[in-house]
Parts: sequence; structure tokens; C-alpha cells
Amino acid sequence: MDEAKNVLGALLKICNNRIATGFNRDGSCFSSGDDYEVKAICIQASKEFLDYSKKMGNDLTEPDFQYGFYGLKPNQFWCLSAEQFLQAHKDGSAPKVNLDATHERILEFIDLDILKSYALE
Repeated sequence: MDEAKNVLGALLKICNNRIATGFNRDGSCFSSGDDYEVKAICIQASKEFLDYSKKMGNDLTEPDFQYGFYGLKPNQFWCLSAEQFLQAHKDGSAPKVNLDATHERILEFIDLDILKSYALE
């Protein structure tokens, strides 16, 4: 994981070091072959996105203490799956993306230009 790259070709940065996110629950959006959902996009969850996600059946605000997860609040960062991001993009509800913390594997599913259109400034 130390040599993992982001979508820009640089070293992958941590998405969130305060919340157990990502496939390995280590705060990184690193995605290996074991991660069949490809939770590789580091997003900043807005209130609008959290409301959208809940409406779609994935309530990210709901705690899951089994995994040490206390629920997301607006403006917190989270590793989102390719499928969830693509659906939100299609529905016009995709969140902002931290490209520095988004794993390069996501480029197998989502074009870099699409990701850049949601990039944090």
C-alpha cells in the first residue's frame, strides 16, 4: 500500500484518518483485487449527497458500531464505491472528490475527466 498511486499518478493520500473508511477500514481508499465493490473514490459528503444516498437505500449517516462507524456528517470524507458514485453521477447528485486520495484502480470504471469535474478546489 505504501506505493499505491492516486488517479493523478502520485502517491495515494489518506482519505480520512478519523473514520474507519475504505475496504481495509484504515482511512485509505486503496483498492485491491479483494475489494469487489471498488471503494476507491475519496468523496466529501455534503448534506445533499447524504440525503440522496439515504434515499437510495445507503444511509451513511446511520452508525454501525460493529465497525467503529459513528455515521457520516456533512463535509466528512469517505471512500465510496464505483457503483455508488456512477449512480449518483447519473442522477446528478455526485459529491465532490479528493483526487489525491482516490485510488488509481477507479480509472478502470470511471473516466478521469468525470472525476475531475467533481474535484475539490
